[in-house]
Amino acid sequence: MKRLLLFVLFCLIVVPVAAQEPFCPTPPPCRPDAICQTVPCPPIEPTQPGVFTNPDWLRIDHHRVNVTIDNQIATTSVDMEFVNEGNALAEGTFIFPLPGGAAVDQLTMYINGQAIDARILPAAEARGIYNEIVRQYRDPALLEYVGSSAIQANVFPIPPGESRKIEIRYSQILEVENSLIHYVYPLKVTDLLSNRPVDEMSVRVEVSGNDAISNIYSPSHPIALRREGDRNFVAGYESVGSIPTDDFSLYYGIASQTINANLLTYRESATEDGFFMLLVQPPLTLPANQIIAKDVIIVLDQSGSMFGEKWDQARLAAEYVLKQLNPSDRFNVVLFSTGWRVYSNQMEATSQAQGAIDWVRAQEAVGGTDINGALTTAMGMADAERPTTILFLTDGLATEGETDSKSILENLKAAARPNVRIFTFGVGDDVDTLLLDSIVREQRGTGSYVRPSERIDEEVASLYNKISAPVLTNVRLETGDLNLADLYPALPMPDLFAGTQLTLVGRYRGEAENISFTLRGQVNGQEQTFVYSGLNFPARAGGEPFIARLWATRRIGDLLNTVRLNGENPELVDSIVRLSVRYGIITPYTSFLITEDDILTAGGLDRAQEAFAQQAQTLSSTTSGSGAVAAADMNAEMAAANAPAPVMMPTMSPAGTMAAPGDAMETDGSVFYNPTNPIQTVNDKTFLLQNGVWTDTIFQPDTMQTEKVVFLSDAYFELLEAHPELGDYFALGDQVIVVLDGTAYEVTPM
Repeated sequence: MKRLLLFVLFCLIVVPVAAQEPFCPTPPPCRPDAICQTVPCPPIEPTQPGVFTNPDWLRIDHHRVNVTIDNQIATTSVDMEFVNEGNALAEGTFIFPLPGGAAVDQLTMYINGQAIDARILPAAEARGIYNEIVRQYRDPALLEYVGSSAIQANVFPIPPGESRKIEIRYSQILEVENSLIHYVYPLKVTDLLSNRPVDEMSVRVEVSGNDAISNIYSPSHPIALRREGDRNFVAGYESVGSIPTDDFSLYYGIASQTINANLLTYRESATEDGFFMLLVQPPLTLPANQIIAKDVIIVLDQSGSMFGEKWDQARLAAEYVLKQLNPSDRFNVVLFSTGWRVYSNQMEATSQAQGAIDWVRAQEAVGGTDINGALTTAMGMADAERPTTILFLTDGLATEGETDSKSILENLKAAARPNVRIFTFGVGDDVDTLLLDSIVREQRGTGSYVRPSERIDEEVASLYNKISAPVLTNVRLETGDLNLADLYPALPMPDLFAGTQLTLVGRYRGEAENISFTLRGQVNGQEQTFVYSGLNFPARAGGEPFIARLWATRRIGDLLNTVRLNGENPELVDSIVRLSVRYGIITPYTSFLITEDDILTAGGLDRAQEAFAQQAQTLSSTTSGSGAVAAADMNAEMAAANAPAPVMMPTMSPAGTMAAPGDAMETDGSVFYNPTNPIQTVNDKTFLLQNGVWTDTIFQPDTMQTEKVVFLSDAYFELLEAHPELGDYFALGDQVIVVLDGTAYEVTPM
């Protein structure tokens, strides 16, 4: 889907404006079988565009978006307030591009208690206005505009220090594709006003319908999610003092089976491998007779270093888990310090949980740390016929019994059973990250690190809530003859739990139309099969570009973990560096993206790999301490990411010097605002700011020649007419190199 960009433009020079008729609302969408409302509208004369000289005067006080989606009909209500912080009147034109097929039923700006007039611009006229604004104002950001029609309204003067509030409401029908519904709201509006933060920004989406809703996913923003049944939910995003860098994007699926699956794909070109994302979600809740009976073994570090608040929180964590057991579950508790002790010599029924709670409450933290004895004992308790979860919590290194990490792993592997999953909690900064991460990798669990400022009981409770109700265990995915590679998480798939969602990403080769996937697993010892038909892996270019970046984020996280656990090697380093450059994914170990001016040349890549290899050697030799914990935590988050990694870097001017937010450069009388960082992601491409030029990371200076075009020349606009998709990339500024279909286009200053 092409990006829809909402922007608001105010001119500071008054220009003649033709007489306008009052704003004529378009009736909202309605279904074919309904009686649709029609509203006759008088003809409207065209309007001249304004001249825009200083939008930096305007600040957005708040930007609130409320969306209701009822059976695919989305109604978007926008509330924005602009403040004139200049020293003169601001007046001009307000323009709001509309999504395709949208119908506006409200546009209000109150000025001294009166509403302004507005009109709908046809697509061709809207495009012409914006092209002219680009020529006059020389703001390439306006080239991002893609739309069908637009609203235009006169803006009466805004005195210095005063504000104007705009309210807009429009409706649109959202299409269903691959059983997924996609909603987009263009939050990047503020980039065109100024590069100052928005004081208050919020997006609230409330969805309801006649069909059950499965997967809910946002590739653009961290959302808070509240389920209100299987047919409705509320998603929310809020920020204070932020500059939007991405449009708000939300997907949700229409459930069709007990375990629902939705597929999205992306392919940059027909000659390259494609990317895919498979969203798998079990039901939110299950009847008691469908919940898989499981065993839970809690393994708590009782060593002297846990004494005090940490031990109190660990006891609370154990108490919470024991109280949340399902009636058919069984449990046991292992405490370890100098040696280990067990609550019972056998797995106990849930009815005995209170006795275990009282037993743990009576214990005190004292002694050393015998990790080997505790884990092998817990593993030996596992029943081969029942799914078993081990919750392992420790705050230190092994000091008793077997203390060699490699030997501990070997002993645990020898005792392991295929039905056991281990979930680890490393408390504080003195844990053995190499040991804990190796355990979860080999035992198909997950690891968490509880930093000194975080509560142990809250971290354990959060994880247990996600894994308390297994739906499908020993999960296998069969994809037929389709050639898949580099899957994350790696096959075999993790167990599925009620109310959770699995995001599987990977690459595919070739093409496959209308194929089926088969998902297999066990429910209480019985084999279950789910078939998903009509899946398409196209050969043509297109799809959702964020999937490639999400895949790259997970792969880099996995590669970083491999380096940390197994040591550096040239092949791993080369992969990390090239992926980091191609997709602009920043880690503490890839600062060369900023420091290396010729990173896109063969020589620059070689130097970057040498620098990273040196850092990787240090990384792999450090297994404990705050740095090791931070690295383990970050790498694990990247490897399990459900959204593309954000780019967080300092602001840099085109000359390469540090710049503060809000700084501007003067170029031939035009004002160009510095970007918030020297790395920009646009659609499927990443651009680095090198010597003042936004350069596509696909560009290879050693082997490619560029076709030059002067900024805002006739040839510039002719090229945009021939290739409208270039507008998104040219919007970066007046010095840009972008590769399209094998041709490198270079925009040069006037």
